[in-house]
Amino acid sequence: MAAADSMRRLIVNADDFGLSSSVNQAVIRAHREGILTSASLMVNEAGFDEAVTLAKENSRLGVGLHLTLLHGHAALPGGKIPGLANARGEFSNNPVAVGMKYFFKKSLRDQLRAEIHAQFDRFHAAGLPLDHVNGHLHLHLHPVIFKILMEDSDSLGIRHFRFTRDCLARSRRMSRGHLFYKISHALVFEHLSSRARQTLRQKNIRHAQITFGLLQDSRVDEDYLLKLLPELPPGDSELYSHPSLDRFRHEFDALVSPRAREQIQKLGIQLIRYQDL
Repeated sequence: MAAADSMRRLIVNADDFGLSSSVNQAVIRAHREGILTSASLMVNEAGFDEAVTLAKENSRLGVGLHLTLLHGHAALPGGKIPGLANARGEFSNNPVAVGMKYFFKKSLRDQLRAEIHAQFDRFHAAGLPLDHVNGHLHLHLHPVIFKILMEDSDSLGIRHFRFTRDCLARSRRMSRGHLFYKISHALVFEHLSSRARQTLRQKNIRHAQITFGLLQDSRVDEDYLLKLLPELPPGDSELYSHPSLDRFRHEFDALVSPRAREQIQKLGIQLIRYQDL
């Protein structure tokens, strides 16, 4: 799973591929012009068809599934999953309420499994190789959802998975502010990733050792990136971001920064996709 002890390898991923044309164009430009190596595809959003076309035109881009079970649209009609989505097929926008509901309401587990499989089916039907799996707002590590994914991993084709954990001390050195957000997210995802580690190992599902960007909350800018690169630990890491040409232009600018590319070359960091683990 890990690279050679002295080697540093980095997956540079974009979440929300398929959300909109602005995101899609930012992803492809960051891949062609910058350091982006992979992207996570939302299969139920307005930019899905365009994203699939662009992905097929750029075969070196690793494309995975960005499983969406809140803040977005369902693959199944709302009437088939009434506990998850409204009549318009929209999930709730309240992460805390959703997380609690999915955990405590056992009656929803069949609906969750059906929706998860429907999203995987839509991804596979697009004809793209599945580079990896993760979840919108990292819900793939939610205990109930993770259990379904692992029980069905063979039929779903899961071979690579985001291991969502970041280093609080390193994050605080590289960027100031947002302390409560950083501490709370570091603690929650350290616990969830620790619970997941053994199962992933048993199933030989590969992952990076650490995921940078978790504690930045859409603030993966050039300054953060230039501070991060010298700090990368040996082995395999992931940096994820949310590039777009409008809302998160600063994240796009970071990924196409000539200074970032030069630093990667100078430090001997190897850029990879999940399928290269």
